[in-house]
Amino acid sequence: MQIDILTPEKMLYSGEADRIQLPGTVGKFEILQDHAPLISSLAEGELKITNGDAVKKILISGGFVEVLNNNVTVLAEGTVSATSAEEA
Repeated sequence: MQIDILTPEKMLYSGEADRIQLPGTVGKFEILQDHAPLISSLAEGELKITNGDAVKKILISGGFVEVLNNNVTVLAEGTVSATSAEEA
């Protein structure tokens, strides 16, 4: 499936994924191929993209996700620096 992660300033990531783990406002959840259509709010936390053996992690400061026809669009408020995440 295709995933695009955008902030108000730029596109952070665009690529293929087998699974995506997201920090929902009521807990973490995972999206797999052929997931039902979904719109959800996101909390601050780690977004994890897995494609085969490759794993990419991005820390976001909240936002929204839309899943439709194997296209996942994440509208993130911004990213969190590693230092900020360690202090939290």
